[in-house]
Amino acid sequence: MALDIRLSAVPLSVPAELEAFLAGRTADGAVVTFTGLARDRGKDGAVVETLTLDWYPGMTERSLRDLAEAAAARFPITDLILVHRCGDITPGEPIVLVATAAPHRRPAFEAADYLMDRLKTDAAFWKRETGPAGARWIEPADEDRDALARWKDETP
Repeated sequence: MALDIRLSAVPLSVPAELEAFLAGRTADGAVVTFTGLARDRGKDGAVVETLTLDWYPGMTERSLRDLAEAAAARFPITDLILVHRCGDITPGEPIVLVATAAPHRRPAFEAADYLMDRLKTDAAFWKRETGPAGARWIEPADEDRDALARWKDETP
């Protein structure tokens, strides 16, 4: 299995990433993708002009790899790509692309869902929103923790 894990300080080209991921794929019956976008409003409705994802070189990449390896070990997938932005991101820009491939749809969906739940709570990023009211740090929300908790009750 190939795991393509990357951190990018430049905007993502989701179509190009997906085209490369799909190229030559003949044994898999399912590819599931998720693209996360930066929003122009915070959870409280405040205007967000910039989302900044601070990272620690080496540590953040390792955390992404660990999460991807956990998804690959847990679900019968054949391939996975995880490309995550870092640095300053403007509303509407892709933050993350996850794609999973499997012979059948269910494992591809579950692996992508699991990986996104883990990324929201466990990835080594420090998030800051900046808008007209200033800057503020963002922590994982209760609903993010609740989404992750459902995976802890299931066996791998």
